[in-house]
Amino acid sequence: MTYLQTTADFYAEVAQTPEVGLCCVQNNPLTLPELTIPVPMQEMNYGCGTTVRPNELAGESRVLYVGVGGGLEALQFSYFCRRPGGVIAVDPVPAMRIAALRNLKLASQQNSWFKTDFVEVRAGDAFALPVPDNSVDVVAQNCLFNIFEPADLHRALQETYRVLKPHGRLIMSDPIATRPVPEHLRQDERLRAMCLSGALTYEEYTQHLIDVGFGQIEIRARRPYRLLDSVTYQLEQNLLLESLDSVSFKVPIPDDGACIFTGKTAIYAGSEPLFDDQAGHILQQGVPSAVCDKTALKLGSTYPDKILVTDSTWHYDGGGCC
Repeated sequence: MTYLQTTADFYAEVAQTPEVGLCCVQNNPLTLPELTIPVPMQEMNYGCGTTVRPNELAGESRVLYVGVGGGLEALQFSYFCRRPGGVIAVDPVPAMRIAALRNLKLASQQNSWFKTDFVEVRAGDAFALPVPDNSVDVVAQNCLFNIFEPADLHRALQETYRVLKPHGRLIMSDPIATRPVPEHLRQDERLRAMCLSGALTYEEYTQHLIDVGFGQIEIRARRPYRLLDSVTYQLEQNLLLESLDSVSFKVPIPDDGACIFTGKTAIYAGSEPLFDDQAGHILQQGVPSAVCDKTALKLGSTYPDKILVTDSTWHYDGGGCC
């Protein structure tokens, strides 16, 4: 697969000569008390968002990070998993693994709480993760899966599903496209490696997650990422890429379809104190309750005079009635 070799070559280059701002120049790394991020690690922040969310890391989570990059998010994850092997970071590019190990050693010198054995860097790739079935609580990847062709994306997602424990979480940050990316850009291997031309639409992206079995998907953030202008990229009109942060749970898909939370709420506007749809959703009069998109559609269409359904905020961090 030529595009994968192009990607490996590209990231071998930027591992040896960091390209500052390669991805998200507008995002600063998550700051935490007593966490110092070495400058070389910050320069190799090749992500389009963040996958480190403290409320996803309760207890003694074991984290598998796919595509170690400069080690920044592996370090951040280890902040919450302070034990040997608490974080396993996998990367197929030798130069990137070397750079990450060097950066993690710097981090151990600048952070008294951090030990280099908190992060285990392993050779491997997204299609053959070097861990057993049902063995990790969290799999995370930042701006990696978007470079894959659809068939390879399916394989990578199947691998994450395999290694996650039941109820485990796949935390991802990837570019998505506001409309399909034209074929002449999709075939540009270097643009794909730079995370500019492999993006799927939101609908395609979430459907891939459902197709491999994830029963619940929660959108943590959706925001502008890059603009592909019509002149530079030979387009009929400008194409906006967005950054999508999501968490997908390894739970069974309900009979009526997967639950996708995008920040919609349902508000009961009737005269009684409570509304019960007899399907597990109880709404308090006048109080917004977070619901998945599927439930929002059902409630809004079935009870248009009683229930107001608000638009997606593209942010959800739990607390819904679904």
